[in-house]
Amino acid sequence: MQVVTTIAGSDSGGGAGIQADLKTFQELKVFGTTVITALTAQNTRGVSGVLPIEAAFVKQQLQALLDDFSISAVKTGMLFSSAIIHTIAQIIADTNIPLIVDPVMIAKGGESLLQQEAIDAIIHYLLPIATIVTPNIPEAETLTGKKINTIADIKKAADHLLATGVHCAIIKGGHLADATNATDYVFFKNGQAFSMQTPRIATKNTHGTGCTFSAALTAFVGRGLTIKEAIIEAKKFIQLAITHDLALGHGHGPTNHFAYQNDKKSCEVTIYES
Repeated sequence: MQVVTTIAGSDSGGGAGIQADLKTFQELKVFGTTVITALTAQNTRGVSGVLPIEAAFVKQQLQALLDDFSISAVKTGMLFSSAIIHTIAQIIADTNIPLIVDPVMIAKGGESLLQQEAIDAIIHYLLPIATIVTPNIPEAETLTGKKINTIADIKKAADHLLATGVHCAIIKGGHLADATNATDYVFFKNGQAFSMQTPRIATKNTHGTGCTFSAALTAFVGRGLTIKEAIIEAKKFIQLAITHDLALGHGHGPTNHFAYQNDKKSCEVTIYES
């Protein structure tokens, strides 16, 4: 049984954050451990409160895990502050554990989940030690300072991210104006690249998609898949989770973390090598 860790915020609505990560880990047959960076009061309609955890206690949580478990992969989600990011980076830098960074900045309802000074900390301290970073278009624009409207813009943004030291950048294309397909773009530091395409699903129930995708990626990396294999399987996981949404709540409902095991053989991802 592989052990993986999520370092993220708690979502009281259960659709994103720590809760989404643990559901994904369970479905993918890895043992999930947690480091909680903040508590949130939220539901499908939005975030009504955030209570950050002190960086010293974040450190204590992470160190407790490393002192006891052999962890095969770590992901970060909502990190909130530069102090928390510094703390995590200092500890993870002394390990050889693959690190997947989901640069969570804005909740689905538009609320900020990351302090402004924390963005620089992600760029200068977390990405240089990361294996994979998984921004959507707005997050990639914030991290790079580059506006993204075209595929060429995506390539430039990816080059900017790879220059920080991260091994692989996945820029998720869900915000691009394509009514037919959802295409994600994957770039490696060695120059290799490919894109993944699935049909776009017409639904408002997309709360926690970024958390769920990166958690699935973490689970597959932790299980020993190659990075490319893990990325493709994680794309299948989130595609099925969106396709078979649960229709819960009155806002942006959660995805279905239980769909993959039943339908994974039927889910097709079109791969375009670059």
